[in-house]
Amino acid sequence: ILQFVSPFAFEAMQKVDVVCLASLSDPELRLLLPCLVRMALCAPADQSQSWAQDKKLILRLLSGVEAVNSIVALLSVDFHALEQDASKEQQLRHKLGGGSGESILVSQLQHGLTLEFEHSDSPRRLRLVLSELLAIMNKVIFFKSSELFESPVYLEEAADVLCILQAELPSLLPIVDVAEALLHVRNGAWFLCLLVANVPDSFNEVCRGLIKNGERQDEESLGGRRRTDALRFLCKMNPSQALKVRGMVVEECHLPGLGVALTLDHTKNEACEDGVSDLVCFVSGLLLGTNAKVRTWFGTFIRNGQQRKRETSSSVLWQMRRQLLLELMGILPTVRSTRIVEEADVDMEPNVSVYSGLKEEHVVKASALLRLYCALMGIAGLKPTEEEAEQLLQLMTSRPPATPAGVRFVSLSFCMLLAFSTLVSTPEQEQLMVVWLSWMIKEEAYFESTSGVSASFGEMLLLVAMYFHSNQLSAIIDLVCSTLGMKIVIKPSSLSRMKTIFTQEIFTEQVVTAHAVRVPVTSNLSANITGFLPIHCIYQLLRSRSFTKHKVSIKDWIYRQLCETSTPLHPQLLPLIDVYINSILTPASKSNPEATNQPVTEQEILNIFQGVIGGDNIRLNQRFSITAQLLVLYYILSYEEALLANTKTLAAMQRKPKSYSSSLMDQIPIKFLIRQAQGLQQELGGLHSALLRLLATNYPHLCIVDDWICEEEITGTDALLRRMLLTNNAKNHSPKQLQEAFSAVPVNHTQVMQIIEHLTLLSASELIPYAEVLTSNMSQLLNSGVPRRILQTVNKLWMVLNTVMPRRLWVMTVNALQPSIKFVRQQKYTQNDLMIDPLIVLRCDQRVHRCPPLMDITLHMLNGYLLASKAYLSAHLKETEQDRPSQNNTIGLVGQTDAPEVTREELKNALLAAQDSAAVQILLEICLPTEEEKANGVNPDSLLRNVQSVITTSAPNKGMEEGEDNLLCNLREVQCLICCLLHQMYIADPNIAKLVHFQGYPCELLPLTVAGIPSMHICLDFIPELIAQPELEKQIFAIQLLSHLCIQYALPKSLSVARLAVNVMGTLLTVLTQAKRYDIMSLLIQIGQVCASDVATQTRDIDPIITRLQQIKEKPSGWSQICKDSSYKNGSRDTGSMDPDVQLCHCIERTVIEIINMSVSGI
Repeated sequence: ILQFVSPFAFEAMQKVDVVCLASLSDPELRLLLPCLVRMALCAPADQSQSWAQDKKLILRLLSGVEAVNSIVALLSVDFHALEQDASKEQQLRHKLGGGSGESILVSQLQHGLTLEFEHSDSPRRLRLVLSELLAIMNKVIFFKSSELFESPVYLEEAADVLCILQAELPSLLPIVDVAEALLHVRNGAWFLCLLVANVPDSFNEVCRGLIKNGERQDEESLGGRRRTDALRFLCKMNPSQALKVRGMVVEECHLPGLGVALTLDHTKNEACEDGVSDLVCFVSGLLLGTNAKVRTWFGTFIRNGQQRKRETSSSVLWQMRRQLLLELMGILPTVRSTRIVEEADVDMEPNVSVYSGLKEEHVVKASALLRLYCALMGIAGLKPTEEEAEQLLQLMTSRPPATPAGVRFVSLSFCMLLAFSTLVSTPEQEQLMVVWLSWMIKEEAYFESTSGVSASFGEMLLLVAMYFHSNQLSAIIDLVCSTLGMKIVIKPSSLSRMKTIFTQEIFTEQVVTAHAVRVPVTSNLSANITGFLPIHCIYQLLRSRSFTKHKVSIKDWIYRQLCETSTPLHPQLLPLIDVYINSILTPASKSNPEATNQPVTEQEILNIFQGVIGGDNIRLNQRFSITAQLLVLYYILSYEEALLANTKTLAAMQRKPKSYSSSLMDQIPIKFLIRQAQGLQQELGGLHSALLRLLATNYPHLCIVDDWICEEEITGTDALLRRMLLTNNAKNHSPKQLQEAFSAVPVNHTQVMQIIEHLTLLSASELIPYAEVLTSNMSQLLNSGVPRRILQTVNKLWMVLNTVMPRRLWVMTVNALQPSIKFVRQQKYTQNDLMIDPLIVLRCDQRVHRCPPLMDITLHMLNGYLLASKAYLSAHLKETEQDRPSQNNTIGLVGQTDAPEVTREELKNALLAAQDSAAVQILLEICLPTEEEKANGVNPDSLLRNVQSVITTSAPNKGMEEGEDNLLCNLREVQCLICCLLHQMYIADPNIAKLVHFQGYPCELLPLTVAGIPSMHICLDFIPELIAQPELEKQIFAIQLLSHLCIQYALPKSLSVARLAVNVMGTLLTVLTQAKRYDIMSLLIQIGQVCASDVATQTRDIDPIITRLQQIKEKPSGWSQICKDSSYKNGSRDTGSMDPDVQLCHCIERTVIEIINMSVSGI
């Protein structure tokens, strides 16, 4: 038996520990002599005193060893000449194709190689070994029989020569190449270990080289097995580097058997009882790691190993499986029989613990073993033996303690049973599994309460049962793979037996639903809690309509779970709410329309928002999280939308689920919650966008663009800077102090100004307690003498409050701005009243119409309620749609089922159009000056002229003063605000503009509307239709409107419409009676304006009127002379003598000339 270098001796050589070397036995020391002799004889690089002492000790150690003399003789050879001859021999061998012909190193041998070696001196021995080694390195065949390296008598001498040759001729004999050559001979591993032990620094280099040149699958060939054995001997010699060598194996994806063998060696040396062994960790890492290349490589090793018939103890795969089985059996509670023992039998056989539990210290190791076997069978294709299958089933059906690790173990065991149902092959084993599953159901609540793990195996059992009932086998496969943490192939057909057991023996559908309701909700449910939770089970049961089928109420469970939520939002919550709403509205079957779930009650919803509704300090009073409030808001909005969308279906089933009352919706701070959600978008997932969608559909008045822009300003950088200026004084002002300051407004403005200026530094939510005081005192601000700054600051505060509580704020403001009539009690309007009749907003105190800051608020509310009214009427139409069948019967419209629907829709649109046009007409009336303002010389026409005069006059001293006096007034500012709103309304629905102008309005407002509303140009589209109306008043209004539009918009389109107007007027003059001609004098003046506008376009045309006017424009001096000499003279001469028709003609002529002169001079 060959003696290898011991780990102790190798470590001593690595560290050059002379003391340890001295303690070695003679046989051990003999193996290291080549290196020690060279160390003692060669000049050292280390010239220190300590090395000099160590060298003396080495010489003393070598002095008594006889073999040293032969090694010294080897070192005295001329290695330079030897290297030259070796190089020549290599060249010769290369020419001869590697044949064993003549040798330069060794002359013709007289005897066998071994005998020649014995009789030779040291130089010849070196040449003999070198020649043989070079021949082996040619690798003609893998295994080469070499007499010199096989003779047991001369192994040590040959090893000495080999070590000296490699040390003295490193360039000719690289150690990696020599190591590779030694694998080709018998005893090569022994020579290799000896060689590396004498050059200890080369250990890693040799190992990496051998691995790099190795086979991908070492168990497949003789060479691979020899390489593995050699590396294994090297690692036994240097065990501290064994795991590093194993790392090289994985890195290169070569020699998988070596990696396993090294792990087995390391596992035996470590011998840990309770912890997870290194073998389990290593193999699990290979199969479950992220490197697909490594996983495929090792999986191939397992598959190929099973295909070979040679499954003996020499196979590394067999050794690995045996070791894993021993570890598995080592942690089994007790050896159990698969015979099922009833509870009574357990007492009779106290010595046999049939259902004894798994020890707590073994649970983690057991889980690791289960995952490893899953990976081996599912990924690497390992086919378990009967013994392995038996022991695995015993382990899977053991009962762990109630700890988090125990919960994890049970979940893994359950999923492994589903994934590998072939492990259960006999009726006894099947019964054992059923008993274990029943135990799981019974102990689930105890495990959850004791272990403190919210995601328990009970939910997984329920979920699998539900999937089996709904035949969702792919979902079960996904669940199994997710729990095991690996992607394995599971055939749905393999689950058929488990499906039968679950659906018929363990979990009938009724048991599932009854059990699910009793499962506690997950506390503080969020996306941070992973695994399969009760919410997954409830979701699946709701989808399959199990609760309604078996009349089990689930409403309370869902409500409790929504209350127990936090951020980040769990992704299953929104699907749960959606499927719950569907189960409320849609019956489980047509035969049983009452089989639906109950909706959440209004009181329960109000409880969620307790603290937010009150308007006090929100952060202190909030009982439920913002997540719970947003989810309940999503539930209400989605429920109402689904209710309207399913009206027809519900009517056909003669069902009418209850809608939530408007008073409930009024009490929910929707806008405040949306603002909170906007700041938590990252944590709320898709909830914020879903809420915005629902708002835009059902509450358009809460999605006004101006509000969002205003909100950006309130929550932007400026707001942060204002917050930095926030002082304690601003925080100390209470609503009561604000009320007292408002009460003193008639005599003292300073106090209220100071308080509201401080309030502007507060955030929107902090302003909520002041909302009622601010709105209730708005009527006081209408009195004369109130500074404009107070009004503007109140407007600013109102706009900030509008971002968090718009609906409540609007109702309070409308009620506060009602006209105060003595002895008449003011009516308190509700949100519903204002949605039904938005024009209530304009029935405010008349003084508001001349108070721009408060008028701005009024217009904002009007716009909001007009949008709200549209949504309200659309919803009302859908709600009452189910009454249509009875209406059809009474009307008796057979075969015209669409007629009532069309009529109702038309009536709704007509009502909305009338509502919008009425609002526009009222706003236009507000733009007209009052009698008092007219007495002061203010009218809209003069305002417009003042604007033009300010722009065009060349001597502006007087004109500018008049313009400023008239422009800087409340009326003008109110007109601008109204024009802005009308512009938005016209753009949103151009039909409103058409309807308003067909109705008509005072012509003195035309200069204002055309100049102040940018979207008035759309009127050019319908003016021809308006001119074609039979009423003369409408025709006159159309021409007047057109004249202003032509001056404002000098476009080709305006020119064509203007030409039409001139032609129409020419026709009218021929058919009108003498009495009516005087009614259109002002209209003729407008015709002149139209013609002047045409001249301004500078467009050549065949129209004689236009051509003549353009010629006049080009020669203004000549025309002016004509005017003076001809027209006016004739006019003055004939005015008193001619008949009325002639007077009319001269009047028209003078007017046209005057307008043309004005236009030409202006141009």
